[in-house]
Amino acid sequence: MNFKVDLFDLACYISTLAVILKTTNAKPWVNEFESIELSCMIESISTTNPRIEWKKIKKGEPSYVYFEKEIAGDLEKRAKIREPATLVILNATRADTADYRCEVTAPNDQKSFDEVLISLTVRVKPVMPRCSVPKSVPVGKPAELHCLEDEGYPKSQYQWFRNKEEIPEDPKSSPKFFNSTYTLSGETGTVKFSAVRKEDAGEYYCRARNEAGFSECGPQMMEVYDINIAGIILGVVVVVTVLLCITVGIFCAYKRGYFTSQKQTGNNYKAPAKGDGVDYVRTEDEVWENKEMLFCIKASKNLRNLLESLAV
Repeated sequence: MNFKVDLFDLACYISTLAVILKTTNAKPWVNEFESIELSCMIESISTTNPRIEWKKIKKGEPSYVYFEKEIAGDLEKRAKIREPATLVILNATRADTADYRCEVTAPNDQKSFDEVLISLTVRVKPVMPRCSVPKSVPVGKPAELHCLEDEGYPKSQYQWFRNKEEIPEDPKSSPKFFNSTYTLSGETGTVKFSAVRKEDAGEYYCRARNEAGFSECGPQMMEVYDINIAGIILGVVVVVTVLLCITVGIFCAYKRGYFTSQKQTGNNYKAPAKGDGVDYVRTEDEVWENKEMLFCIKASKNLRNLLESLAV
């Protein structure tokens, strides 16, 4: 019995000669621009004036935050020590997300050194996302809507709304979207329609959300229209008609000699004038020219009539 009591006393004696630290929260979080405490509590110590240090570890590189009883580094003027060793960050920013190590050295203790590691996460509210919505899409054609925000931390998740009603990730889960042919990714913020319907028209906007809050882009209208087959055919007919008019015009102008060179070479030749009372016999060339002239006149009238009918 005395032997057990002696072991207990020995354990108590050893513990009083050891510096022991603990923390109430090893993985705290805080929203950006708010205050946060990184608790470093001394459970036992014998040294009356221990050395207390805080180090910030980011990307594997340590740097001093509290050294020789002064705040240092990028937390200078933004942090303080609450006795005995708790670090208080007064205005946390996204750059403060890191691991922090509290170290206490007690030379008069048998176990003269201890430390605790605290991982701090500073949550950043998303900024207004950049949204892309097509203004108009023909029925049956594919379409894509995009939403992106890269300031928030942790990474944002995305929601899409049509006419102020949330679009479900699975269209089959809602009667209003049951017949839609889209896929929605909350990770990337993309909505892909394989074939839009008239019911898909409306005002769309996107919301980026994380644990710190959310932000939305302004609504954008997407119209869905029917393809005008008659208008396309009419346009083709008009283009063909115009090309035909140009071709006939060039042909007639060429036959009238507008593109023939008028250079005079050698002796000038003048056709003999027709004598009075003498029957003039037309040559085959003259007859052919008259026929071409009649063809041009008739073609021009037919084209004019066709254009007038199309205009009506």
